Amino acid sequence: MTAFFVLLARNRLALLGGIVLACVVFLALITPILPLADPDVTNTSNRFQPVFLDGALLGTDHLGRDLLSRVMWGTRLSLAVGFAAAIAAATIGAAIGIIAGYYGGRTDNIIMRGVDMLMAFPYILLALAIVAALGPGLFNALIAVAAVNVPFFARNIRGITVGIANKEFVDAARLAGMSNSRIILSEILPNVIPVIVIAMSTTIGWMILETAGLSFLGLGSQPPQADLGSMLGEARSALITNPHTSIVPGIMILIIVMSINLLGDGVRDALDPRLKSGALSRPMAATRVDRAETPPAASGVGLLEVKALETQFHVKNRIYRAVGGVDLHVEKGECLGIIGESGSGKSVTALSIMGLVASPPGVITGGAAYYDGEDLIGAPYRRLRDMRGRNVSYIFQDPLATLHPLYRVGDQLIEAIRAHRPIGKAEGRAKAIELLKAVRIPNAEKRINDYPHEMSGGMRQRVGIAMALANDPDIIIADEPTTALDVTVQAQVLTILDELRRSRGLAIVFITHDFGVVAQLCDRVAVMYAGRIVEEGATTDILDAPRHPYTARLMACVPELGGGKRRLEAIPGLPPVVDKLPEGCAFAERCDRVQPDCRSGGIALVRKDGRGVRCVHPVDTREAAE
Repeated sequence: MTAFFVLLARNRLALLGGIVLACVVFLALITPILPLADPDVTNTSNRFQPVFLDGALLGTDHLGRDLLSRVMWGTRLSLAVGFAAAIAAATIGAAIGIIAGYYGGRTDNIIMRGVDMLMAFPYILLALAIVAALGPGLFNALIAVAAVNVPFFARNIRGITVGIANKEFVDAARLAGMSNSRIILSEILPNVIPVIVIAMSTTIGWMILETAGLSFLGLGSQPPQADLGSMLGEARSALITNPHTSIVPGIMILIIVMSINLLGDGVRDALDPRLKSGALSRPMAATRVDRAETPPAASGVGLLEVKALETQFHVKNRIYRAVGGVDLHVEKGECLGIIGESGSGKSVTALSIMGLVASPPGVITGGAAYYDGEDLIGAPYRRLRDMRGRNVSYIFQDPLATLHPLYRVGDQLIEAIRAHRPIGKAEGRAKAIELLKAVRIPNAEKRINDYPHEMSGGMRQRVGIAMALANDPDIIIADEPTTALDVTVQAQVLTILDELRRSRGLAIVFITHDFGVVAQLCDRVAVMYAGRIVEEGATTDILDAPRHPYTARLMACVPELGGGKRRLEAIPGLPPVVDKLPEGCAFAERCDRVQPDCRSGGIALVRKDGRGVRCVHPVDTREAAE
C-alpha cells in the first residue's frame, strides 16, 4: 500500500487532483456542522444578491436562497449519488462479467448478448427512458445512471476473467476440489479487483456529470432539495442577467470532475504492473545524463571511442549498475564483437552510446562516447536525432517488433531516408529497391510492397539491415541480429554484413553470445561480465588462448563439431545482481581459480601487447592453448 501511494505521488497531476478532491470531500462531510444558512429558506426581497455580500458570500439565487449553503449541500448530495452509482454499477457489472467470463459457453452468450442490447442504445437516451419509466427523483436518477454504466463494467471484467479462468492456478483449484463459487471468490475476484478499482476511478466523474445532467433536465433532484445539476437548471433563465447563479455550481462541477479524472488516471497508472518501476510518464527523447565528474578526454583511437561509460537504472530506492565503466573503441572498417551472458550489459552499453536507454529509469552517470572526437553523451537532442540513422545506425534483435506492422516495408525504408534528407516519391522508391537488393532480397520490386508479416524472419532482418544502411552510416550497431534465425539464414545475414563492411568501409559493433559468430565476422572481441569488460583483444588471440577464466568457461560451453568426444561444460551459479555487486572480482563466486585476493579491492583491466584482462590470476597461455 505504501508503494502505491509513492507511485501515485510521483504523478503530480494525480497528486493535485487527489488533494483537491480530498478538500472537496472534507468540506462536504463537515457541511452539517458549518454555520451556514438554511439552503431551502427563501427570501424574495434578497433575490439575485451579488457575490461577497455580508451574510451571503456567493450571493443569492432567484428565490433569495444563500448560494454558498446550497452549493455545499448540493456538492454533498452530488458526491453521494455519484459514488453510490459507481459502486452499484461496479458491483453489478463485475458480478455479471465474472459469471459470464468464468462459465463461458451458453451462459456467456446469453449474458453478453443482453449486455450488447443495452450498449446498442445511447446511454443518455437509455437513462432518460429509465427515469421516465420510474418517475422523476434523485433515487431514480441514481438507478438510471448505475444501470447505463453496468454494461461498461460487465464487458471489461468479462474480458479479464476469460483470460484468468483458463490459467493453471485456476485449473489447480478445480483439481483440488474447490467449488465454482469458492474459485470465483478466492482465485478470480482478487485478480480482477485492480481492474474494477481502475474502472471506477475513471468513471465516477462521468456518473456525477450524468446525474447532474438528469437533474438539470428536472428528472433528478426535486425542489426544494438541490444538487449541483438542479441548481444549474434553475439558474439558466438568469444566465445573462445574473451569471453568478450559474457560474458557482458550474465551477464546482468542473472542480469535482477534473479532480476525480486526474486522480483516476494516477490510480490507473499506479496499479498498472508494467509501470511499477516508477516510470509514470513516457520515456524522455534521450537518456538522462547526470555525470558527477568531468568525462575523460578522447584519445583519438578509433572512429567510435567509449571511455569509462557508466549507466544505471534507478528503480524506487534501488540502483542497478548495468554498465560500470566500459572502455571500447572501433576503427573504420573494423568489426568489434561484444560477447557475454544475458544481463552482462552488452545492449545497455550500445543503447547508451546514442542515448536510447529509456529514462526513467535509466541514467548515464559517467564516462563519454566520442564519435570522430565529438562526445555523444549529453549532446543536445536535435544533434542526437540528426546523427541517429545517419552517422550511427542500429539493427535491433527482433525485426518483427522493430518494423511497423501497418506500413509496407518500402514505405518504412523511404521514411528512414526522408528523416534526414528530402527525397521524392519515385527517387525514394528506387533507393528502397536498391537497398533491398543490397541485402539480397529476391524480387525486390515486388517485395517492397509487402507488409512485415508477409515476410519470413530472415527477410525481415534483412529489411532491418537495409533500413540501417539507408543513409550510408559510418557505424552500425548490431544487437544480436541473428539470435532468432536458423543456422542457414544466420550464415547468409552474417555474409551480407561482412560484405557490406568491406565494400563500404563500415565500422560494426556486433553484440552476440555466440563465439561462432565472433570467429566468422569480428576482428576484435570484448568479453563483458556484470557490466564491465573482463577481457579484450584480437579475435584469433582470444579464441586460441583466452586469459580470463570467464572467457575460458564460455568457450568450454560451446560444442565442437567433428572434434571427437568432449565433455560439454557449464558455468555454475548465476551472474550477480548488479545492484549488489560483490567486492573485488564479480566472477569470483563462479570461478574455479578464485583466491582470497580476488575478493578484495578493485581489479583493473590490465592491457599488454594488445590484450586486456581484468583478472588477478589469469589463465596461463600454455594452459589456455590446451
